[in-house]
Amino acid sequence: MATTIKLIVGLGNPGSEYSHTRHNTGADFVQLLADRLNVNMRDNAKYFGLYGKYSGSGDIHFLLPTTFMNLSGKAVAALASFFKIQPDEILVVHDELDLPPGRMKLKIGGGHGGHNGIKDIVKCLGNNADFYRLRIGIGHPADRSQVVGFVLNRAPQSERALTEEAMHHAEGVIEKINNSGIDKAINEINGFSCNSK
Repeated sequence: MATTIKLIVGLGNPGSEYSHTRHNTGADFVQLLADRLNVNMRDNAKYFGLYGKYSGSGDIHFLLPTTFMNLSGKAVAALASFFKIQPDEILVVHDELDLPPGRMKLKIGGGHGGHNGIKDIVKCLGNNADFYRLRIGIGHPADRSQVVGFVLNRAPQSERALTEEAMHHAEGVIEKINNSGIDKAINEINGFSCNSK
């Protein structure tokens, strides 16, 4: 049976002090996609986040949790439960320390890799990790002990430009998955690097 994405979630922390920080890259991407598709994101207390819906060949729900990152699962589980959306119909977009700026990876399942947002989503979906993840590279500091400060700060413009180019390339990810199949989407996204063009 073909994969259909019914919910796309962008992870980040709420508040202007976290806006456009590296850790909010997932939320930035989903907002970019929502803007492109003219999806109006509005605060919805029932889903603990900003919510909007795109109606094409089928409804796609958009969610930007306004819980803090480590409570992202509360929002995802609330919306998924209400609309009876299965884990393998969910795409979560988040920042990835182990990929450099300008690279992305799309996959299904796997561990949380130390990402607290992913960890909480797995827990709140009944320990089911079988959802899709679009990991957008942000790189990592030379000193791994400085990770917290690194992710909670804004990237310099040179890095941000690479990340934005990658995000623009990935904007069609939903259409690629739902219209062309997951294998094609994975090949197109995972094979992209704005560093190698």
